[in-house]
Amino acid sequence: MHILVIDGHHVEAEFRQKFGPEHEYTFISTEHQGKDEWLEIQQSVAEAAASAGTAFCFSRVGTHSSPYMVVSGFQLPVFVEIQTESTADIQRFDVANAATATYFGFCGLPTLLNRPLLEVSLTHEADREKLAATCAALGTDYRVVEDRVGLVTPRVVCQIINEACFTLQEGTASMQDIDLGMRLGTNYPRGPFAWANAIGVERVYAVLEAMWHDTHDERYKVCPLLKRQALRGEPFGV
Repeated sequence: MHILVIDGHHVEAEFRQKFGPEHEYTFISTEHQGKDEWLEIQQSVAEAAASAGTAFCFSRVGTHSSPYMVVSGFQLPVFVEIQTESTADIQRFDVANAATATYFGFCGLPTLLNRPLLEVSLTHEADREKLAATCAALGTDYRVVEDRVGLVTPRVVCQIINEACFTLQEGTASMQDIDLGMRLGTNYPRGPFAWANAIGVERVYAVLEAMWHDTHDERYKVCPLLKRQALRGEPFGV
């Protein structure tokens, strides 16, 4: 299958590992400086989409651009990374293409993509068969979760990182001790601060901010320490 990947250069290696060498890949960035460059990007996307079997759209940190801006009108299944909005939100905004577009949500955060199960969400129950057929063509097992901001795994992992930030901020333990304790005590692959760096502190912050605005649940209220690191664009010093 030919897979069109939009704004996924930061996880290109992980993406190729996930789906394997038997597919053809086209990676396109939507970052642009002006109208002419944007028109060139749209043309490149249209040309790639003409032969693609499916598309994956990743969220861009620090922007409010939505994937449907470049994939609207294409007759192929589109997987949209769920960080700050649900697939229902995206399809509702994509008025021009709402009748024909098929959107699936997916978990695409770095370190959470290349897993045995692709974490996905449905906008419409009627799309379940199309999802099954598309994932079969991709050669991946999948698990359908509720179509909510943050899906499941990103929400859980980002919440763990946030709690670790509160622990550090309160002076209960050092950053190194927290990371070591979580790796040895819970058998996590990384400590929360190393994991935040691997995912990208700004992405962790974006997920938590979106969850807070969606639920107003105190669990997702962003720790000031985490917010400061994200706004500065700095990783944790582990």
